[in-house]
Amino acid sequence: MKADRMPSRRTMLMGLAVGLAMERQALAAALPEVAVTKDPSCGCCEKWVAHLREAGFTVTVTEGPVNPVKARLGVPRDLASCHTALVGRYVVEGHVPAGAIKRLLAEKPKATGLAVPGMPVGSPGMEVDGVEPEAYEVVLFGPEGRSAFARYRGDKAQS
Repeated sequence: MKADRMPSRRTMLMGLAVGLAMERQALAAALPEVAVTKDPSCGCCEKWVAHLREAGFTVTVTEGPVNPVKARLGVPRDLASCHTALVGRYVVEGHVPAGAIKRLLAEKPKATGLAVPGMPVGSPGMEVDGVEPEAYEVVLFGPEGRSAFARYRGDKAQS
């Protein structure tokens, strides 16, 4: 009778890589596509898109004037930031962390969407080496008003 052999390290690593790739595909299939409109010269927007992709979202990017998009989608001027996205039926304005978007999609509140007004240092896409992230609020907005949806420091939720 032959003794069972342990799989090689290489076989185990290849199996793990295949499993992770399948998990990422399943996660992306479960999440709606994110359609981002951004200014062509904005580098922080590209970093935010990378943040969303790392979190499992499929993202398409359109470069062009963003103000007409904001107006059409109902983003209040005082909540505006540098890019605007559509995720499912929701608007996402600015550097909103992927975790907040996933929570929005899971809870499905009656709202237009989420916004992080301005460009807080440390928010996804606005990281600056050697600079402490700012605390900021993710705002839920819509016809029924506004409320604090979450508070973050960097991309970490605060209690």
